[in-house]
Amino acid sequence: MKIVSWNVNGIRAAMEKGLRDFVQSEMPDVLCLQEVKAEIDQIDLSWAVDLGYQTHLASGVRKGYSGTAILTRIPPLQVRNGLGQDEHDQEGRVIVATYPDFHLVNVYTPNAQRGLLRLDYRLRWDAAFLGFLQRLRTEKPVIFCGDLNCAHQEIDLANPKQNRRNAGFTDEERAGLSRILEAGFLDSFRQFEAGPSHYTWWSHRFDARSRNIGWRIDYFMVDSTIWDRVEASSIRPEIQGSDHCPIELSIR
Repeated sequence: MKIVSWNVNGIRAAMEKGLRDFVQSEMPDVLCLQEVKAEIDQIDLSWAVDLGYQTHLASGVRKGYSGTAILTRIPPLQVRNGLGQDEHDQEGRVIVATYPDFHLVNVYTPNAQRGLLRLDYRLRWDAAFLGFLQRLRTEKPVIFCGDLNCAHQEIDLANPKQNRRNAGFTDEERAGLSRILEAGFLDSFRQFEAGPSHYTWWSHRFDARSRNIGWRIDYFMVDSTIWDRVEASSIRPEIQGSDHCPIELSIR
């Protein structure tokens, strides 16, 4: 089973920049998208249906902002949106597909924003999201993926010293990600690759992508109880179409 996660920074723009070609070429069993920025009636996903995908979308109240989607060729037992908390369910940031052996959570974590204007909310989100994961785990193991808007360790971004106290690399956000790992989840990519210079997001400025000055802020986190099913976890920086690149998880 191949699962792909990708922050497409607008699904309509991504479809004009190769998203359809990527899906047709790769044919993942499940594709989790973040920052969809569209309502279901604003996008034509008939091409995905023709390829055998079910399509599920979680949109926010605010138009053209945030949003997540799951395209799946394996019919899930259930699909649900949100954390079940009004404070956190206004932006379409979570969609859950339940399969026989695990829950798959697709998440687009809030950004603390420039000047850390939204850091307090981000920290409340982190606590609520971990609680949500823990409740899901009482039913069956959990795999979650998406843009977590946080580089966990200094190795996960090109310029850690210059970015201390910037959104995505504050001590508070990094501690929130540590708590998830301490709760029994494994950062799948780091189980296979311990080295530097592996990133999933690059600024549009200063030719950052061509120079590989980036951040690793997109993750597949796997419940430790089913880690023995994981075969591979990788980053696909060669795939264009967004300021993020896709990441992959292969499980049996």
